[in-house]
Amino acid sequence: MPVRTPDPDPNERDDENAPRDPLGGLSGGPLGGGFGSPGPGSASNPGWLSEVELAEARRRMPMLYVEAVPVRVDGMGAVTDVGILLRATPVGEITRTIVSGRVRYGETIRDALFRHLENDLGPMAFPLLPPQPLPFTVAEYFPMPGLSAFHDDRQHAVSLAFVVPVTGTCEPRQDALEVTWMPPQEAASDSLSAEMEGGRGTLVRLALASVGALR
Repeated sequence: MPVRTPDPDPNERDDENAPRDPLGGLSGGPLGGGFGSPGPGSASNPGWLSEVELAEARRRMPMLYVEAVPVRVDGMGAVTDVGILLRATPVGEITRTIVSGRVRYGETIRDALFRHLENDLGPMAFPLLPPQPLPFTVAEYFPMPGLSAFHDDRQHAVSLAFVVPVTGTCEPRQDALEVTWMPPQEAASDSLSAEMEGGRGTLVRLALASVGALR
């Protein structure tokens, strides 16, 4: 089964149904495009890439992503639950995953994290992001299997991965169908790892180990 991770940005739209992500993925297609976006080099979206340009960029250079493992913590700061997403892929497959997406041209890492957390978990998730977030690891996704624990058949992607506490109500949207909260031991289990795409089960285990949540 082909795996497409980290997840492409969805074709995000604002309340007027106007595209708002210049690097948004083309709905139903394997490559990110700018479906409905202005042409490349426009003043409003100088970093926008057409479908052909994005394919060429992916062929020539690594793409930068952020990923987030959402968690809930107790009063002492210990992780009590991990949020795992159920997501529909562009080819109609259902898979388990985490929050993920590309970093826009001119966008800070913190802003990219906040944007993707809001896109996947909803505006009331209230993620706790420090002024300068530090990743717990850097994951390298390769189109060639076997080079690392992570695989993406579209591209070479470099992903900064974060553990992010959320304090509000999560209402998944975009192509995230639901979020399942589970204890750390279940989130790190072999059975769940087998359901996750692109080696993300390994990423969840690394995340939990980095905050001392694995016993």
